[in-house]
Parts: sequence; structure tokens; C-alpha cells
Amino acid sequence: MVDYGLGNLRSVTRGLERAGADVEISDDPEAFASADGVVLPGVGAFREGVENAGPYREALLDVAESGTPVFGICLGMQMLLTTSEEAEHAGEGEVRGLDLIPGTNVRFAEGQKVPHMGWNELDVKRDHPLVEGVDGEYAYFVHSYYAVPDDENAVVATTEYTVEFPAIVANEEGNVFGTQFHPEKSGETGLRILRNFVDICRE
Repeated sequence: MVDYGLGNLRSVTRGLERAGADVEISDDPEAFASADGVVLPGVGAFREGVENAGPYREALLDVAESGTPVFGICLGMQMLLTTSEEAEHAGEGEVRGLDLIPGTNVRFAEGQKVPHMGWNELDVKRDHPLVEGVDGEYAYFVHSYYAVPDDENAVVATTEYTVEFPAIVANEEGNVFGTQFHPEKSGETGLRILRNFVDICRE
């Protein structure tokens, strides 16, 4: 798991360990290459996340290109995309994400209460090993922005908060994916997703 100063590391680690993972928290980019899978957790603002993860950008891109599973959670998922309105909203101009799943993150429309907090139903749109057994289950969300991938096929599952938006996205190859919700706070549903991730890493 990548320690870049903005992750909810303790609860994500506990969740992964419950799912059967052997978790190593590391801020050493060289350690990523030997991992069976890399988790990019995240809580906070897009610009801060991208800047903090800057020293790890090349290592993360190399890991993704090698086919190793890369799992972004909440802000970590948003960082997999290209840009976010969040930086522009804060008057900070365009900030580049990892661009592993081309697209942008947009703010919920005026009049919608933000952050969106609470339990929402997952609607699986296409097959991916991460969503095995979770269609129609509920997950816990806390966020003010949501992903809009350029390729609609990148959307694995959606949920609704006055608008339908992606809850889970993945790249074309299927090894880079992310959840907008927090699996480590999503009870049995989240545990199932974390177990699915561990299974993907074992393959």
C-alpha cells in the first residue's frame, strides 16, 4: 500500500488483512515492483493527493504497465483519472492525475448536498473480478466529486445520488481499477470487494 501522506492507512490495512492480504505499507517506490498488487488509498483534495504522490508517479505507471493490479480507493480512484474540476474549483488551474483511466472528476451539481455521505446501492454494469458477488449490495460513500471516464466502458458499476455516477471504474486491460466508496467502511460488501482484490493479486 502506498503511503504518500493522505491515505486512511490503518482502516484500509485492517480491511485488507481481514480479506487475507499480507499488507506492507511503503513510501519506497522500488518496493512497488515486487508487490502482487498496489493499493492507492486517499482522503482529501485532488491537487494535494497528486502532489503528494508525485514522487511515486513513475513507479505507479510502471507497475500499471507491467500488469500488476493497482487499486485506487476514493481520492485514490479519482487520481487514476486525468484531471479534476476540484483544482479548478479551488482556483488552482489544471492538475494532472495519473491518466491511467482517461477522464475527469466533476463536482456534484449546484443544489446537491455535498459531500455525498452514506450508503448507496451498487449497480454492476459489466463483468470484472472485483465486483464478483456485489451487484445490488450497498457501499459507504463520502465525496463531493465523481469520475467521468472518457470511455463509458471504463465504468464497472454505478450508483445514484440524484444523478447516476460511477462507483467503480477500470482500465481496458482490467488491472487498474478503483472504487469511489470506501470498501474498508462498507461492511460485508466492502470485505467481499477486498477479498476479490486479494484473489486478483493471487492470479
